[in-house]
Amino acid sequence: MSIEYAFSERPDDGATLNIADDIEWLRMPLPFSLNHINLWLLKDGDRWAIVDTGVGTSETKDHWHAVFAGTMGGNPASQVIATHMHPDHVGCAGFLARHFDIDVWMPRDEYMMCRILVADTGRDAPEEGVRFYKNAGFTDEQLLSYQKAFGFFGKFVTPLPEAYERISDNDVLVIGEHRWHVICGGGHSPEHACLYDRDRNILISGDQLLPTISSNVSVWPTEPLANPLQDWFDSLHKLRAAVPEDVLVLPAHGKPFRGAHERIATMIREHEERLDILHEFCVEPQRAVDVFAAIYRTTIDDKNRIMATGEALSHLNYLVRASELRAEYRNEATWYQTL
Repeated sequence: MSIEYAFSERPDDGATLNIADDIEWLRMPLPFSLNHINLWLLKDGDRWAIVDTGVGTSETKDHWHAVFAGTMGGNPASQVIATHMHPDHVGCAGFLARHFDIDVWMPRDEYMMCRILVADTGRDAPEEGVRFYKNAGFTDEQLLSYQKAFGFFGKFVTPLPEAYERISDNDVLVIGEHRWHVICGGGHSPEHACLYDRDRNILISGDQLLPTISSNVSVWPTEPLANPLQDWFDSLHKLRAAVPEDVLVLPAHGKPFRGAHERIATMIREHEERLDILHEFCVEPQRAVDVFAAIYRTTIDDKNRIMATGEALSHLNYLVRASELRAEYRNEATWYQTL
């Protein structure tokens, strides 16, 4: 089946929309080109479980205080669940945990990586990072832009608690009268968690399954030879096997929809098409920055160059692992050529 949106309307920023007896859809603004995130309030007896949190800004906190008094009816939260460690999902987790004196629940790799990235705030960019982007083909001016922006992650994350509750693949979270099965996957982040209510056929998908865009799948300086695109493919196949085509998907961005299998197939196909393009484009040696024009329709500038580079490298690394490209370091950069 093709994508079918489940609701004709959506909530305004900071407002909620009831989509089931015990599920509220809360939309929060984001100060990025992607300007919103969907959060989910699950009724847990006389309390609320919060799934994802928005960025840690004063605007988001003000919206949360209105939700506390409004939709939540002055009732407390029982837990904060973060699907993964990106600031729009975990940014207010620490704030909420302290406000209600509750635990943050998230996969271990997500919690640990978030703590590491937050610790970078205020530090100079490491030599490994500068070398990584120089190898990708950055100019001196572009390297300086990277160095100035380093530590940006932590500016949108309120301090996480020093302890947390771990959730893992195949766990079952009992929230109110319902059981949510944890489905973990990688590629977009280390151990992203989706929550699936089998009885009602509802999936809280975070960034693993979105209706109109595909989440960024990137290589980062901390693991320059990683193969996250393989992790992404594996995770999408796993998710497709775990949920039926007519599951109601509650995504982090966009509107709730049905048509999960078709959407997964489309996302896989888009990445496979990029791989085919790169295989042909790299008949002549190319650096990571040289392939932008071949695989992106948008202009690449200081606002998106880091993510564009990471995603280009995820495809190049995949092809190197598949023995379809070779990577050779020369002239202060890594060059990729079709075998």
